[in-house]
Amino acid sequence: MDTQFWDEMYRSRDQVFSGAPNRVLVTEVTDLTPGRALDVGCGEGADALWLARQGWQVTAVDISRTALQRAAAAATDVTGRVAWTLADLTTAPPAVRSFDLVSVQYFPLSHVPDHTVLRGLLNTVAPGGTLLFVSHDPAGLSPRPEDGFDPGDYYQPDDIARLLDHDWTVLINETRPRTDPAPAGTHHTHDTILRAQRLR
Repeated sequence: MDTQFWDEMYRSRDQVFSGAPNRVLVTEVTDLTPGRALDVGCGEGADALWLARQGWQVTAVDISRTALQRAAAAATDVTGRVAWTLADLTTAPPAVRSFDLVSVQYFPLSHVPDHTVLRGLLNTVAPGGTLLFVSHDPAGLSPRPEDGFDPGDYYQPDDIARLLDHDWTVLINETRPRTDPAPAGTHHTHDTILRAQRLR
């Protein structure tokens, strides 16, 4: 799932996602004081735009130039509040401890030795900041040998919770019924959610 894969996916349709922010994000972030947010794998920008409209200063990162162009075109009312950034966070994480919120919504983060990519992402959360990691419940996912997909290859919130040290407190680590419709062509009924705060 490289740059070409994601660009081709976005080019295949005029609009891939609904344009509405993920409801788990809205539910979990509404009570937070706006600050600096990192939207990981921002896609067409619905989450980043919602955050900006709530007062957050957002760095919205994606590997697809096509997705970022669509997102920027919809951002006319939040000029200067969102930095649309073409980057691969698995190879170039942002500066350490620089975000009050790191939002990872259904981002396919692959397991790697020593968890180096994940640790790079965790390190971007500032003291007092929040990590919100949301994924499809793996119970609703099956391996697809025909295209090499195995849900076990990707981090789930519970995997991440087990790796957090004494510098963190886990506020939520649970499975919930989905409130958003399942993505087209899928039958996801539940989400797994991790919300954690960096203490220091």
